Amino acid sequence: MSASPSFVTGLQTRPGHMDHSADASGLLEGSDIGSQKDRVVTEEEWLQKWEMGNIGFHKEQGHPLLKKYLDVLLNGRSGLRIFFPLCGKAVEMKWLADMGHSVVGVEVSEEAVKEFFSDHSLPYCEEPVPEISGAKMFQSTSGNISLYCCSIYDLSSSIVGKFDGVWDRGALVAVNPCDRQRYASLMINLVEKNSSYLLVTVSYDPNKHKGPPFYVPESEIKSLFGNCCEIKCLEKVDDFSERHRQWGLDYFLEVLYLLKFVA
Repeated sequence: MSASPSFVTGLQTRPGHMDHSADASGLLEGSDIGSQKDRVVTEEEWLQKWEMGNIGFHKEQGHPLLKKYLDVLLNGRSGLRIFFPLCGKAVEMKWLADMGHSVVGVEVSEEAVKEFFSDHSLPYCEEPVPEISGAKMFQSTSGNISLYCCSIYDLSSSIVGKFDGVWDRGALVAVNPCDRQRYASLMINLVEKNSSYLLVTVSYDPNKHKGPPFYVPESEIKSLFGNCCEIKCLEKVDDFSERHRQWGLDYFLEVLYLLKFVA
């Protein structure tokens, strides 16, 4: 099943790179995700990635798609509450806090959370989260960045409130495929009506790489979120690199969606 033209509105490719948009949004779209459907990455494996510094997914300079589509996320609004699921030490959290927004993130690795504050020389306080056994909340002393160190599935709107915007990059694509419905249900419950949710997925041949990041077809985005929001594909970007070649891939796209939760 091909993505409908109204959903596919942008594709950038680098000079010298073959345009694999047909592979990403046509031939594979709606097809089986290969052996990935049974793949499970444990919490311990993610913790080990941070301990070993095996974090090729982290972008030191921030993500260019957030810079480009920031106005779409903010929609002219100020003082928003913005959620970063599976946040790692994303530098974009600092950007948005510096603009006057309130940022909340969740991350299973305490190492990642502490690195975020040290990388930006931000003083913080640490306190337990009474509703979640073993969880900690790290908050900048300025009060506008709060990072929860726990499983995302332990969160609820009664603990963290609801959000006006979400930046989901490296989150849905990192969730085990068997947990996607659970993840999507949680995210839907954490957003306010009229919120904007920017979602970055990746597209490649799932039979050639086991993930993460996992391949999430557009048909699955519609299945997970389509009942409660408008979905628009904003852009597809050729992000192929030597790292992906070493994984055995011959193309790798980042796909940006806007999920608009309507009242």
